[in-house]
Amino acid sequence: MSQIIPRPDYLNTLLSWKDKADIIKIVTGIRRSGKSGLLEIYQDWLIQNGVESGQIIRVDYEEAGPLADLMDWKKLYDYIKSRLNTGRMNYIFLDEIQVVPEFQLTVNALRKLPNVDMYLTGSNSAILSGELATRLAGRYVTINMLPLSFKEYVSAYPFKSCTTEEKFNDYIRNGGFPYSMRMIITGDEKDNWDFGAIRMLNGGIWNTIIMKDLIERKKIREVERLNNFIKFMFHNIGSETSISSIVNAIIESGLKIDGTTIESWLNGLLEAFVLYKANRYDVKGKRLLKTNAKYFVSDVGLRYFLLGGEGDFGHILENVVYLELCRRGYDDVFIGKVYNNEVDFIAKRGADLEYYQVVYSMSDKKTEEREFKSLNTINDHNPKFILTHDRLFRESNNGIKTLNVLDWLL
Repeated sequence: MSQIIPRPDYLNTLLSWKDKADIIKIVTGIRRSGKSGLLEIYQDWLIQNGVESGQIIRVDYEEAGPLADLMDWKKLYDYIKSRLNTGRMNYIFLDEIQVVPEFQLTVNALRKLPNVDMYLTGSNSAILSGELATRLAGRYVTINMLPLSFKEYVSAYPFKSCTTEEKFNDYIRNGGFPYSMRMIITGDEKDNWDFGAIRMLNGGIWNTIIMKDLIERKKIREVERLNNFIKFMFHNIGSETSISSIVNAIIESGLKIDGTTIESWLNGLLEAFVLYKANRYDVKGKRLLKTNAKYFVSDVGLRYFLLGGEGDFGHILENVVYLELCRRGYDDVFIGKVYNNEVDFIAKRGADLEYYQVVYSMSDKKTEEREFKSLNTINDHNPKFILTHDRLFRESNNGIKTLNVLDWLL
């Protein structure tokens, strides 16, 4: 099996922007989510469809050594310009370009040349801030890349005899980083898997993220407090959280902290795409609320690495559903408030909304009544869904569709 796992949805998105040279394509996402692999898949597609290798220029700043001379924006520009094919489309790939000081000057200068179709990747949202955003306003699109979805994970899963539930349990434990999945792929039988090696690999990914995207970038010295903060955030995925609640929890653990520090660290996790924020939306008032957002981790395998299996499985399931909704191309995904009731997710596309409740099991009558009550309170005709791990349920009730969450994910 190929060592690069296909990412058809992301590839199709890139292809939809192919040869639109006036628009720069920027692929963002947490480190090791597969951005470099996606560029390789795309380059293979180009060559298989008539593009010659000389029309492709790639500079990968994840590599060490040979790129030392290209850390200057002007030298990078000259290097690429000297290799362009006159009269033919040139496909330029700049991987992790944010490490180059003033890289936006290179990008803007290349953009003005004829027959240049440019693709960038970056592991920090800072790539889209400040100078680049100002110079390229309206001239770029962003494609946010997440680790493997459960559907992608299953498509690469080598052991066909395993049940969907077994595969999902492995997904929760191992996560969706393509690097980790490659180690699974190379195994012969499931009983021979080296889960310790997978854990070490996830640990290496995590340590790289923490060192490069938080400790170095934010110049953090209080590493113990940082670790406590991150564990708190990972433990509380799917729970309404505020800066003050985080501060109080860390102080209760015996460590001193202040709100300004917590806000800086939280922004660092968001900028590095480790966490995603879901704001609250008042369905009745049709407005965003400023308080008590929820946070979700970009890969549940990272959470397992730090916390093991502890925590509410229902919230882990919510996390997986939230990321899947993000993948499906909605304009935004909120958590919802309807009077005094909560709706787990509101997915918005244009003026259309979809409502989702996520519950591990509805075998308990009170739980079932609670989940239906929140959706029945909404007085509009937008689609409403309950996603559950159960297999036995009423498929439809008052227009609310109940679906098995694993089937929905697949």
